[in-house]
Amino acid sequence: MSFIGGALYYIALELNWVQPKDGFINHILFPIDLAFTLLLIFEVFNLIFTLPKSVARSNSQQYEILSLIFLRSAFKEFSHFDTIPDIDLYSEPVLNMLAFGIGGLLIFFLTGLTNSFQQHLTITKSRKDKLSFIAVKKMLSLGLLIGFLVIGVFDVWHLINTGTYDQSFASFYTLLVFSDILIVLIALRYSTAYHIIFRYSAFILATIIIRISFSFKGYEAVIVGVSGSIFVLLLTLTYNYFNKIGVLKIDESK
Repeated sequence: MSFIGGALYYIALELNWVQPKDGFINHILFPIDLAFTLLLIFEVFNLIFTLPKSVARSNSQQYEILSLIFLRSAFKEFSHFDTIPDIDLYSEPVLNMLAFGIGGLLIFFLTGLTNSFQQHLTITKSRKDKLSFIAVKKMLSLGLLIGFLVIGVFDVWHLINTGTYDQSFASFYTLLVFSDILIVLIALRYSTAYHIIFRYSAFILATIIIRISFSFKGYEAVIVGVSGSIFVLLLTLTYNYFNKIGVLKIDESK
């Protein structure tokens, strides 16, 4: 419905029924961007509801969202061309499209590997502690949901008042950083083992890397994002290896 609505909106533009201020809203790819944005919002909701189940899986889903953001950015680069014949193979938009497309594919591949190797082990020693930890993570998820909705309201307000179409996913990832830090501090209630603190803290760094990638454009953003995905994969493989040889205690390892 959003895609059809965006297409009808573009027809209204061609008929001069509406005159938005932002250049991208004037482009024929606006319906695609709108549909992709709603898809990203849907994935963000999945991320929020995944957090109480598994911190590791939640972190992987953050990179899944990043891969979709890269694909959407690749479509937006195409908006710099008015017609197909205007495309130059060595132009910056084309190179950025290739970079975002390849970057999204690499993160898709690396995240898939990470998920296949991921081991979900509990850090709590009793069912009571486990339920308590899950309850706290649900509270954090509720806070993230409220924060994301507030960010969305401000984005809509900004669109109505300025005509500028913008999405504040970077702001949401900033909230995720603080949420991950709280999870580390709360996890200390149940275990102070070094490998648990390191693993959870590494997930924070992985989220920060995603946030940093939003500060760059083109291939620089892709390099940072893919590097973070590689970091999470290496973290998972290292953790699994030491857990396999018995260095980590199962009843305290997550």
